[in-house]
Amino acid sequence: MNLTFKPYTLGLKHQFTLAGSSRGTTPVMLTKIEHKGFTGYGEASMPPYLGESHDSVSKFLKMLDLRKFNDPFNLTEILNYINNIVPGNTAAKASVDIAMHDLLGKMIKQPWYKIWGFDKTKTPLTTYTIGIDTDEIIRQKVKEAEPYKILKVKLGRDNDKEIIDIVRSVTDKPIAVDINQGWKDWKMALEMVYWLKEKNTLFVEQPMPKNQIDDMARLTEKSPLPTFADEAVQGIDDVVKIKGIYSGINIKLMKCGGMRNAREMISIARALDMQIMLGCMTETSCAISAAAQLAPTVDFADLDGNLLINNDPFIGLKVTDGYTKPIDSHGIGVELLNPAFFG
Repeated sequence: MNLTFKPYTLGLKHQFTLAGSSRGTTPVMLTKIEHKGFTGYGEASMPPYLGESHDSVSKFLKMLDLRKFNDPFNLTEILNYINNIVPGNTAAKASVDIAMHDLLGKMIKQPWYKIWGFDKTKTPLTTYTIGIDTDEIIRQKVKEAEPYKILKVKLGRDNDKEIIDIVRSVTDKPIAVDINQGWKDWKMALEMVYWLKEKNTLFVEQPMPKNQIDDMARLTEKSPLPTFADEAVQGIDDVVKIKGIYSGINIKLMKCGGMRNAREMISIARALDMQIMLGCMTETSCAISAAAQLAPTVDFADLDGNLLINNDPFIGLKVTDGYTKPIDSHGIGVELLNPAFFG
């Protein structure tokens, strides 16, 4: 097998503002694995909080030697090699994991949701993210999101109620809220959750800083809405640790290292009777289409990363009637728009 990779920068349609940061671009690394006439594509998306960069991902990928593996169907052996070569680097590892799954799916001539035996009709509706912005731009974003049936609104500053009222002036669709650790006082947070419940809110994501464990557990115990961990849960080992602290987990391929680890996290969360959201970073259709293979197994989907960018190099999954159902193309279901992209 031959691995090649190329850095790329995603441009966002709108400035993406959270409780503690704002950006207009996201660096990604696109990967390609070739074997006997078949090609698999992958992606590492690197928002700032992951701590990865073009340089770090390039350094990691240069360490790998996939040519020593003659049979890509030895997937467990290959992914164990990738995961164990150095700690961390989860987005870099996800880029290889996704490309390997895409390659094998094409060789088998099946999409991964079918290989895994999932029923795509059980895929939940996806949310569409509305970032923090001015009143006018928030209204514009909500109107642009007309095709989507659930909105996820970013909060966590001192004008949260104002933002929700602006959204509600445009639409009465169900919403979810993502605080990105912005609330520091659990009693204030509980009051906000009760207020949000009256505004047709479905759940609250990462309301408090991940290190305020006792406060978060109190909030979840008393909350009328489910609470989901995002920054507080990264990989497989974190799932058991947050049982009883949150109602559920937000699994992202870039946090956990790819499709295989995400599937394992889903199995553990189900065994612990926790709810599951399948999320994303700002990503191309490559990583979104990969994550969508797992969508039939979760309670909530937030797979809109490719909808927020203006320079997607892939054709892949499309949102249909508000759903991000996996498509029936082989592998993860993507095509590269420019075949000469990798040179």
